[in-house]
Amino acid sequence: MSNTDEIDDSTAPLIEHLAELRSRLIHSVAAFVVGMVICFTVATPVFNFLTAPLCQVLAEGGQDCALIFISPQEGFFVAIKISFLGGFILAFPYIGFQMWRFVAPGLYKSEKGAFLPFLVASPFMFLLGASFAFYVVTPLAYDFFLGFQQFGAGGEAVTGEEVNQGLSVVFQGSAQEYLNLTIKFIVAFGLCFQLPVLLTLMGKAGLVSAEGLGAVRKYAVVAILVLAALVTPPDVITQIILFTVVYGLYEISIFLVGRVEKKREAQLRADGYYDDEDEMDAHPDDPLMAEFDAEDGKDK
Repeated sequence: MSNTDEIDDSTAPLIEHLAELRSRLIHSVAAFVVGMVICFTVATPVFNFLTAPLCQVLAEGGQDCALIFISPQEGFFVAIKISFLGGFILAFPYIGFQMWRFVAPGLYKSEKGAFLPFLVASPFMFLLGASFAFYVVTPLAYDFFLGFQQFGAGGEAVTGEEVNQGLSVVFQGSAQEYLNLTIKFIVAFGLCFQLPVLLTLMGKAGLVSAEGLGAVRKYAVVAILVLAALVTPPDVITQIILFTVVYGLYEISIFLVGRVEKKREAQLRADGYYDDEDEMDAHPDDPLMAEFDAEDGKDK
């Protein structure tokens, strides 16, 4: 066989992988486009659904729920943004399936069994975080924001001929600004809820440990505070909620990583890769292990 034939043989698997990747990407993009088209046709009812937290707060204050377009093209861009985000959400299960079909042939059976639960847990945790943001956080945030309105002497928003009863500063929000803020809440909390999935996966791979995560807890608190300040609007209530939730998820992650470590240790013991000498090396200062070692020496 010539050198040219050897080079061609060595590049063939790479070309096959690239062709497979291209096919998966085309399927994923096609699913995303189909999802966008579907969501564009129902953009108005979807937007009306997303305004529920705002309408709830306004109704409690005796105000009508209304948003405005401040530019001619704003309505179109609102529909495009809804279709973009909604299309990705609709297509994500299929996109995840295509990713799995591309990666799975290169994994062992045990690796497939370990990775698949995380592939299922990730969209579930994102949906949980997004739901928490939409049904809990956004009503509290908008109630805080709209609390800065100024009402007239009668205690209601003053407009028209009665404006002389006192200064009235009322909410007249832009549809696009409202959508941007609501999406920011949803995406921020959805991503933060990925923390247990990410850390548990890293723990299963041996990249982090429960002891190590516990040791850097104080640094994690500072990092979470910075994250809460960056990804949320500048109101204290939302930042406190995000910090409380993410820190709780961090503690849950430590617990889950600890369970993963115990399962891995039990498996290693069952396979004969983990013995008493390894245990003693791992805990040289443990008085209980020292006592067992001394008793073992006396018996000998």
